[in-house]
Amino acid sequence: MSTENEVLNYSKEERKNHILKEINLHTRVSFETLSAKLGVSEDTVRRDINELDADALLIKVKGGAMTKGYHYSSSNQTYAVEAKQVIAQKAVGLLHDGMVLIVDGGTTIREFIRLIPNDLNLTVFTITALTAVQLLDKPNIKTIMIGGSISSYSQMCVSGEAFHQLANIKADLLVLGTNALDVDGGYSDSDWETVQVKKAMIQASKKTAVLTITEKLNTVLKMKIASLSELNYVITEEEPAHEKLKSYKENFPELTVI
Repeated sequence: MSTENEVLNYSKEERKNHILKEINLHTRVSFETLSAKLGVSEDTVRRDINELDADALLIKVKGGAMTKGYHYSSSNQTYAVEAKQVIAQKAVGLLHDGMVLIVDGGTTIREFIRLIPNDLNLTVFTITALTAVQLLDKPNIKTIMIGGSISSYSQMCVSGEAFHQLANIKADLLVLGTNALDVDGGYSDSDWETVQVKKAMIQASKKTAVLTITEKLNTVLKMKIASLSELNYVITEEEPAHEKLKSYKENFPELTVI
């Protein structure tokens, strides 16, 4: 299990490469998280990110940075896209006509939406503006945007209005992207607002599916969203019998690994 407290002595070039790897893997990373991981000040991280942004290698957002692959203007730069397409195809297998879904955001979710059959009739709630726009390409999906103030960091609606609306929903299935998943650490993130709204999304759903590339397994971020016992499905690009998934199935036999 890896955590955010691995302090190493990096050169500037190594720091930049590590920042890019973390951002590509986790979609968004805060200055605080990178500072802790790299063992340098947040000012140093900001300077590195400013330079990487100037070189068009990532996108600065309030409080941190975001992978170019998730930005609305850069949809063809998704990290590990082939693995995410495999995950998306598996996740589509959970759908059937007439379902009510809550759908998260992120690059794996984007691949999932692309593969939803055009003839499938669904009602989909989302708190992510980009997800809502992507769903508009599907002719038989009724898309309902859960509104409120949008976080510039997570790009999700995180205000009290979003929580109020989620409290009045009971979806058949919640489809979540992930930043970190671990047997002991559970499903976690580093952004407080993201953690709280995802907890509310889980409460608003009968079942929850987490979509993750295996590179994110056995990692823990500083705030726990849910234990694996609160999840129903974990979907990766690997076969369920893969060695990386063994401990998940052994420790949580009721969890369906796909």
